[in-house]
Amino acid sequence: MRAAELDLDLEVFAGPFDLLMTIVLREEIALAEVELGEIVIAYLDHVEEQAELDLEAATEFLVLIASLLELKSRLLLPAPEEERIELGPEEAAEELLARMLEYRRYRDAAAYLAELHADGRRFLYRAAPLPPELRRVALDAAHPAYEPERLTSAIGDLLRTPPRPDTSHIRPTVSLERRLRVVRELLGARTAVDFDEAFGSEDRLTQAVTLFALLELHKRGEATWEQGETFGPIRIQPATSSASRPGVSG
Repeated sequence: MRAAELDLDLEVFAGPFDLLMTIVLREEIALAEVELGEIVIAYLDHVEEQAELDLEAATEFLVLIASLLELKSRLLLPAPEEERIELGPEEAAEELLARMLEYRRYRDAAAYLAELHADGRRFLYRAAPLPPELRRVALDAAHPAYEPERLTSAIGDLLRTPPRPDTSHIRPTVSLERRLRVVRELLGARTAVDFDEAFGSEDRLTQAVTLFALLELHKRGEATWEQGETFGPIRIQPATSSASRPGVSG
């Protein structure tokens, strides 16, 4: 039997338990006047008559009675003014509902775990003893698994500093901003710069990025250059010292 179906005969009320809860929450009957102990006795009498205990229904009843006892204790026991909380009908109903929902969550979780346990009992796992080499044996019966020289060599390899890794295959990253700074510094210290003399010893990637830097400086109006013939030397100058010269010639 569910708690809501329990038929009660109390001093202040006679009827089903769910109707009593509705009346109490509407404050038509004060919870302080309800004898919760008589409700528990009535439920136990009914369980004894049935001679069978429904654990789910009994747990639901215990949760509900415990919540009512807590609410009633708040009404009867004195408390400091700053800690006194008076619950209205709607707040009391919401608190009871929250307790029952929390109980339902735990009940559903327990049912899910019981289902997993029942499902796992269908499988039988083979139990095998440990291999002889892993069992505990007497010291006299023990024998070395490896030669001492091999163990020494392995430990020595761990302590030895590894060689420096070869990074020659990694292509370095060349920043356009850095090449701009390099060209600007050279133009600030000289009136003209020969590209081959300044950057001829650099790798091809650095030279290519430097050419992009020259194009950027020309676009900004900071530098210009001239090349007399195809594949000839490139002469770079600040734009202020050769304003009348074209940006690229030859």
